[in-house]
Amino acid sequence: CCLVGVIHQQTLFIANLGDSRVVLGKKVGNTGGIAALQLSTEHNANIAAIRQELKELHPNDPQIVVLKHGVWRVKGIIQVSRSIGDVYMKHARYNREPINGKFRLPEPMNMPILSANPTIISHDLQPNDSFLIFASDGLWEHLSNEKAVDIVHSHPRAGSAKRLVKAALREAARKREMRYSDLRKIDKKVRRHFHDDITVIVLFFNHDLISRGVVQDPPVSIRSALEHG
Repeated sequence: CCLVGVIHQQTLFIANLGDSRVVLGKKVGNTGGIAALQLSTEHNANIAAIRQELKELHPNDPQIVVLKHGVWRVKGIIQVSRSIGDVYMKHARYNREPINGKFRLPEPMNMPILSANPTIISHDLQPNDSFLIFASDGLWEHLSNEKAVDIVHSHPRAGSAKRLVKAALREAARKREMRYSDLRKIDKKVRRHFHDDITVIVLFFNHDLISRGVVQDPPVSIRSALEHG
């Protein structure tokens, strides 16, 4: 998956590929409240519009999307309809060994099934646009847009991304009727059965710099995802 955000002349451009999501936190007038505005749509077969898109692209394939164990999957294999990689669903010459048989198609591939073409949207930035949350589906599986935005808005800016990861893990533990501390003790190789991987970046807007077209290099911090699960 990939999410890219670019600001040019007070317009925000978002390029989305895969099943991650960008959500905007927007101040509500002078009320002190905050609203959540989803800026991207996941390329996920569980979304009706995505299934329709796949069916229109593959009108002669009645099995282009298959419902398995309550989850819609492309060819019954993968949830995303666009991705980086997954080359065995893009080129016939890779749909063979050594790729595991459960990830290969049983019939010949006449045309690419997945693509790596992003969806690009634009949003004219307004003074009440406060921050953006870029996150993988592991976060949105457990937190609604509104909940995530409220968490960021209700706490100090420092540590916002870490706070969201922790909130999602607490919710994952609650759903399994276990304690958060016990979830954290589970080996990371096994944790995938309890929650998906979670990657989060929170970006706060400085509208003074944006309006003046000034680029400021902020301090960059890159920390291992393993530290936070």
